[in-house]
Amino acid sequence: QVQLVESGGGLAQPGGSLRLSCAASGFTFSSYAMSWARQAPGKGLEWVSGIYSDGSDTYYADSVKGRFTISRDNAKNTVYLQMNSLKPEDTALYYCAKAQGVVVTTMPYEYDYWGQGTQVTVSS
Repeated sequence: QVQLVESGGGLAQPGGSLRLSCAASGFTFSSYAMSWARQAPGKGLEWVSGIYSDGSDTYYADSVKGRFTISRDNAKNTVYLQMNSLKPEDTALYYCAKAQGVVVTTMPYEYDYWGQGTQVTVSS
């Protein structure tokens, strides 16, 4: 069965960095786009970043553009989110999600599998 397991979350200071990983199994990873989304306390789900199935194109929400970098290693069935210049407003539960096709979409309902999430807290 499809499994997405996030890791790498934790506590970071403002201006600091974290690298999230999402290990995928149970499907042909290289055939699907992947995305990261987040949910802050008391707020709705926010799409953060996405990457095409072959890694040729990446997309970012305006709130993270220039600070976050998404990448993938199709040989390792893993997608990453490098988060730099972290801000307190980046505090959230971060999820990775599998798209239903090769291209990225920002709509949560276009993703058919989600991980359990990894908590990121940015605080001094």
